Amino acid sequence: MWEYSEKVQDYFYNPKNAGVMENASGIGDVGAISCGDALRLMIKVDPATDVITDAKFQTFGCGSAIASSSALTELIIGKTIDEALKLTNQDIADFLGGLPPEKMHCSVMGYEALRAAVANYRGEAWEDDHEEGALVCKCFGVDEGMIERAVRNNALTTLEQVTHFTKAGGSCATCIEGIEEVLAKTNAAMVAEGLLDAAEAFDPSQALRAVRRPKTGKSPLAIKLEPVARPKLTNLQRIRLIEEAIEGLRPFLRQDGGDCELVDVEGDRVLVKLSGACIGCQMASVTVNGVQERLIEKLGQPLRVIPV
Repeated sequence: MWEYSEKVQDYFYNPKNAGVMENASGIGDVGAISCGDALRLMIKVDPATDVITDAKFQTFGCGSAIASSSALTELIIGKTIDEALKLTNQDIADFLGGLPPEKMHCSVMGYEALRAAVANYRGEAWEDDHEEGALVCKCFGVDEGMIERAVRNNALTTLEQVTHFTKAGGSCATCIEGIEEVLAKTNAAMVAEGLLDAAEAFDPSQALRAVRRPKTGKSPLAIKLEPVARPKLTNLQRIRLIEEAIEGLRPFLRQDGGDCELVDVEGDRVLVKLSGACIGCQMASVTVNGVQERLIEKLGQPLRVIPV
């Protein structure tokens, strides 16, 4: 399990500025619920001064996503648009006392949502309103621009880092070569600009293709979840383990007025039904991610929990 700072936990359990803003000056939407993470940032701007006087958010995602979104609103309120745009995803992570590497994409999502909200306020076309051909990772809707910004802002030099910061390549892995092309091109430009040491830049010839499993449909991150010595489970054994894991979680959910029931298992998709307090906007994503992590730990296999 990941280690979270006290501030991350506080902003997760007690989020600031969560909710809907009426008559927002600008709205930025990034991600998609179907991909597991989505954020809507709403800002109120004083047109006379360009100062952001208020900000609210709605997030579907894990605890880090909620904390990062909440932190973002705290950071931008009181700043002018230009001042807010100087913030980076690392500023969000630093404000929270740090995030696990695997959760840095949550801070990047906040950074991208701010840019989208400002573009909406200014009446500009958001550059990530990409056409189909501009996408690099279709599973998570990540295009070349987002990858390049994440690489530049965080001096990323490996495929794993790009996946941690953007989620690109974290599902079917068919976009790996496309990600590597963007990473190599961006690193080369950074070296030319004196922003990166040539010895640290990504080298496509040294890419970790040898450790990837071709045609498995699993990402490098997903492969890490598979324990080497675990025997192969039959479908019946998998379903029973999933049932046991969910049943073990239900008493804790019921204590908070919620519940989660197994509906069906379709390959690596686990369909569940949430009820009670678990179907609230914020808590639904928390429950789903908690159940998913427990199942992955229990089975040692990558699974995706989907509420139906």
